Amino acid sequence: MSRKLVLTVIGDDRPGLVGSLASIISAREGNWLESSMSHLAGKFAGVLCVEIAESECEGLIATLSALPELRVVAEASDAVDAPSGARRFALSLVGHDRIGIVSELSAVLARHSVNVEKLATHTASAPMSSETLFHAEAELLVGPGFDSGHLQDDLERISTDLMVDITLADA
Repeated sequence: MSRKLVLTVIGDDRPGLVGSLASIISAREGNWLESSMSHLAGKFAGVLCVEIAESECEGLIATLSALPELRVVAEASDAVDAPSGARRFALSLVGHDRIGIVSELSAVLARHSVNVEKLATHTASAPMSSETLFHAEAELLVGPGFDSGHLQDDLERISTDLMVDITLADA
C-alpha cells in the first residue's frame, strides 16, 4: 500500500540540493509527483508531494531529516479531489508595491469562499521608472453555483483602493 507525503523543505541554497532530495526519494522507491521550489532571499524553499510505499515512509522521513543543511517537515496527505461542478479561475494582479496587498486580496477571496490553490508573487522595477511593482498570479477554485459577478465587484472595489489592476478569468 502506498501513501502520499507532502514535504516542506527549507535551507541554505546551493547547487545539487534538488538532486540530493531526488536521489533520496528514488532510493526509497518514492515517486516524485509534483513540486514548487524557489530561491527566496538566499534560501531554498520547496514543497513537494511524493508517493511512497507505506513501509518506506518512516525511513524516508528519517533520511531527509538527517540532512544537516535542510529542515524537512513531512505530512501524510489524504488528498480529496475537487467537488463535482467546481470551477477554476485565474487571477492576475499588478500595481505599485505597498504593504497589505496580499492581505486585502486574500480577505476578499475568503469572504467569497474561494480556495487559493496556487499563488506566485514577485516584485520588479517598472519599465519606465524606478518604482517597484508588485505582481501576483493565482489559481483559484470555487464550488458549484459560485457567482463570479459578486467576486468581480469586490475585486474591482479593492483594485481602486489599492491602485492595482486585477484580472479574473475562467481557467
